Amino acid sequence: MTAAIVLAAGQGKRMGTRTAKQFLLLDGKPVLYYALNAFEQSEVDMVVLVTGKDEIEYCRKEIVDAYGFKKICAVVPGGKERYHSVACGLQALKEKDADIDVVLIHDGARPFVTADMIHKLIGETLVHAACVIGTPVKDTIKIADEDGFCAQTPSRSKVWAVQTPQSFDFELVHGAYGALLDKEKEILDRGIQITDDAMVVEYMTERKVKLVEGDYTNIKLTTPEDLVISEAFLKKIKK
Repeated sequence: MTAAIVLAAGQGKRMGTRTAKQFLLLDGKPVLYYALNAFEQSEVDMVVLVTGKDEIEYCRKEIVDAYGFKKICAVVPGGKERYHSVACGLQALKEKDADIDVVLIHDGARPFVTADMIHKLIGETLVHAACVIGTPVKDTIKIADEDGFCAQTPSRSKVWAVQTPQSFDFELVHGAYGALLDKEKEILDRGIQITDDAMVVEYMTERKVKLVEGDYTNIKLTTPEDLVISEAFLKKIKK
């Protein structure tokens, strides 16, 4: 069985809007709709939607019920940080007592995930147990030192921009998140910022994470410019 966790608990302060970015309208539908619809059309068996405590009822009525999503088995509140919200989603799946082999974790503010990407990730995860989708960078990347000078220029051929979904063997990632929460204070005291799920698996297990090439259109809405770009992408897709 394959499951997915879709995260929609962020505030998106850099978007500069009162409405959280995942609920902004894109061609008349909430941004979150597009991610959920991709999973609805995919081979995933069940979806847990993680949102803010105050948005649970809105998500149930205005998104799940309004658009007839059948695979969403739970809408649960998230936590303070993204990794807390992922842990909440994993726990909700664990409580379903289902035989889950693979779980995909996706940011609801990435509307251009596709069923093909999901299918590709599931297949790779069955082989490698831990996978992230992403794209090789187009720009030259500089590593800065503490004074703001260029310290290193990594080979562009080895640098990827990581996206979501990120896909894992369920027991592997569930155990990794449990270990993370147990050692959370120690990790934070060391100045480590947990920014994606692959980092959790990398730090908490010995499993390497496989990079799977995705699509440059699979952007995350973060700033107002991203909404304009998304509208352009959507018009091109609809042609």
